[in-house]
Amino acid sequence: EQRASGIAPAFEFTTFDGETISLADLEGQGVVLNFWASWCDPCRAEADLLEQTWQREQNNGIVFIGLDYLDQEHAALGYLDEFGITYPNGPDLQSAAARTYGIKGVPETYFISPDGKITSFVIGPIVSQGDLDQRLDAIRP
Repeated sequence: EQRASGIAPAFEFTTFDGETISLADLEGQGVVLNFWASWCDPCRAEADLLEQTWQREQNNGIVFIGLDYLDQEHAALGYLDEFGITYPNGPDLQSAAARTYGIKGVPETYFISPDGKITSFVIGPIVSQGDLDQRLDAIRP
């Protein structure tokens, strides 16, 4: 079942750099949770916009998190390198978070408020800076 609103389900993952991050660790910050995969063409359409927006927002109480879905690690790392993605990313092992959030495919992006509520989500690529900024405004601390 798609988690379109309400309290965001808890998740924990280990980044490709070996850091463990949980949603609880991010309390008090706005969270952009993006499910993606290196084999996903629509994910490529949004990669630059997400990274550029993360660069702009990372010191404003907004955290971007990428969870790699049904992918090979070497392909995922190649994708992150290709697009110069610097926000925390890691594999969604056994698709645990994907199942908890009920995603239908990739990309899917969830916007989570500082108090842990899903304010909105997007199925498919985010390609409009204006739309992304509007969603970010709803999760600012």
